[in-house]
Amino acid sequence: MDFWQTVLVLVRRWYVAVPAFIATVGLAAAAYSTVPLQYQSDSILVLTTPLSGATTAPTAHQPKVVTNPLLNFDQSLALTASIVIQQMNSLETAQALGMTPGNTSSYQVSNGSTNPELLESGPFIFIQGTAATAAEAQDITRRASAMATDVLKERQQELNAPTSTHILMQVVVAPTTGQPQTSSPMRKAAAAGALGGLMTLVAVFGFDSMAASRTLRRKRTSAADRVAAPDESRRPPENAPDPRPRRWQRSRRPSTTGPSPRAPRVPVLEEP
Repeated sequence: MDFWQTVLVLVRRWYVAVPAFIATVGLAAAAYSTVPLQYQSDSILVLTTPLSGATTAPTAHQPKVVTNPLLNFDQSLALTASIVIQQMNSLETAQALGMTPGNTSSYQVSNGSTNPELLESGPFIFIQGTAATAAEAQDITRRASAMATDVLKERQQELNAPTSTHILMQVVVAPTTGQPQTSSPMRKAAAAGALGGLMTLVAVFGFDSMAASRTLRRKRTSAADRVAAPDESRRPPENAPDPRPRRWQRSRRPSTTGPSPRAPRVPVLEEP
């Protein structure tokens, strides 16, 4: 069925399409209003090497050169950033930040890419906080940024890296003011509208099919009744005389099997 046939069916069954369209608009509005508005705050951090370098100079107390293990290979800052990101996205860290089931606040830590295989692309850490209010979104982003700094410090302390060789966490973009995110309610409303539109088409075409089937069935029944019923136009009226002759009329009719009646005699005149 092409586009114009669909339009023709919708116009013909407008009394079904119009209420279904109104119901679709109401469903989309309800979906948009039921989805709570969320606010988002962003922050960007970057890892840097210390000014003294990755190793310590030998001293009387420490004659050997000590190197920070996290800076002892290529792309050290990118790998360290990926370690911090993985730790920040763990369940334990989320619980430490107050993220519990049913909580409307959430956060996400990445290096700007959603692909885990690309976590070593650079020393940047992107933190994104989402909450029901702008203040809560900014607060969760600020607390997640501070937690990332603590995670980096704890990792280096566990490796017994000298303090002078610790990797530093610098703030590139401070937690921003929460901005409203209207995309989520709009997506829900669009999904509800698409579903309602599909149900409208199903209802209209279903009703049209039922009506066409009912009309065809009615025509077949009417045709069958006309065939079974006698033709009223050939039936004589009730007060019409009986065309069959009566008994006394039959007796007066000349018999077709007996002798024919004699012809009358005509006198013959003779000539003188």
